[in-house]
Amino acid sequence: MKKQIWNHAMYLNRKAIVADDGRTLSYSELDDCSNKLSCHLIARRLVFCLCTNGIGSLLGYYSFLKTGIVPVMLDASKDMELMNRLLAIYKPSYIWLPTSVYSPEYGKIEYSVFNYTLTSYSNDPIELHSELAVLLTTSGSTGSPKLVRLSYDNIRSNAESIAEYLNITADERPVTSLPMYYSYGLSVINSHLLKGATILLTDKPVIQKEFWTFVKEQRATSIAGVPYTYEMLKRLRIFRMDLPELKTMTQAGGKLNADLAKEYMEQAAASGKKFIVMYGQTEATARMSYLPFDRALEKYSSIGIAIPGGSFLLIDERGDEIEDVNKDGELVYTGANVSLGYAECREDLAKGDENSGVLYTGDIARRDEDGFYYITGRMKRFVKIYGNRVNLDATEQLVKDITTSCACVGVDDKITVFTTEQGKEEEIKSLLMKKTGLNVRAFAVRVIEEIPKNPSGKVQYAELSNLLN
Repeated sequence: MKKQIWNHAMYLNRKAIVADDGRTLSYSELDDCSNKLSCHLIARRLVFCLCTNGIGSLLGYYSFLKTGIVPVMLDASKDMELMNRLLAIYKPSYIWLPTSVYSPEYGKIEYSVFNYTLTSYSNDPIELHSELAVLLTTSGSTGSPKLVRLSYDNIRSNAESIAEYLNITADERPVTSLPMYYSYGLSVINSHLLKGATILLTDKPVIQKEFWTFVKEQRATSIAGVPYTYEMLKRLRIFRMDLPELKTMTQAGGKLNADLAKEYMEQAAASGKKFIVMYGQTEATARMSYLPFDRALEKYSSIGIAIPGGSFLLIDERGDEIEDVNKDGELVYTGANVSLGYAECREDLAKGDENSGVLYTGDIARRDEDGFYYITGRMKRFVKIYGNRVNLDATEQLVKDITTSCACVGVDDKITVFTTEQGKEEEIKSLLMKKTGLNVRAFAVRVIEEIPKNPSGKVQYAELSNLLN
């Protein structure tokens, strides 16, 4: 069953892709290449798509959705031992992977193009729900069997909402500063393909000179990043770069330090650009809110308002709606982009919609008198310190006034701050004691070589918690 997400009839002669190796594809050529790949596919089968930010990877994703194949979007750079765990659980019919990592254990080669290879892997029959379109990992780790089940309507509705509030047109040229297997990075691709824009494909990290050479040569108009991205870009002094075509910077994937967000908003406004804060989760396809730029400086610590077609409410511990302003509760989102649910085994892929358009985010938030929302923590990111309930995320934001290279974890009666900077230990403890009113013995500071992050730049708190044992 084919479920069209994109209609490129009016964009066929426009450039769809420009890769950093110089190769390009128009929308007409993208469709032709897609049709050739599709000749080797049987609809409503499962495929593992091992992603890079290259033409082959994007062609595969585009073709699979057009053909009714369901891709599991995975990181091509991951240890294959982790991949093998998922292969044993889900037994996909096909694998689409970089030719450079192919080995006979991944099946018979059916087709190769743009340095990618399609293999036939398993003949085990599998039942896929008719609305199931894409499967994404929940944390960027291919070692977990838990996948988010996204429908065609999820992808289409979220792409349309994003394109609307960001005013995306066919003239946009976004650069792939995030991985394609990550919901935020994928949403950049979906929303720009929807509008016939030109996607600039590169696997180079933003800290490399080659990335910025590509951005400048190809006149990139937008860049997307998580908090870690913008912490690095500050050190690179992005606003001193000569980037006249770069007009939009978007941020999601976690809470950016409020003062740093304000600094970006001020510098963006001064240089004729926009810095747009957003909020989302993979379970909602990608994005649930955005902070309108005309209110950004006034509400710089806010995640903004719900995206077009979506809505928020807050609930208390009993599940009752909170109508008062400036009162904390769990943030609940309703919208057509809310996923069908999770999968943890092959049989789960036949399941229908278990969420009915409602997502309990697990985030604690509050709403101000103008209807703007503010994330204050995660429901699971709280500890009891001497009987006081303390928010680890809020504590981490306090420490970021001293150093952005930090992360907080904790157990009852002890919060541990990990940092990569030597000599800050007493300053951090003093700040936390002053700001929280807690005894200095409630805090420990440990210096480590590197804060563990996944490829999307999110801190891996579980790894840090393991260091406490």
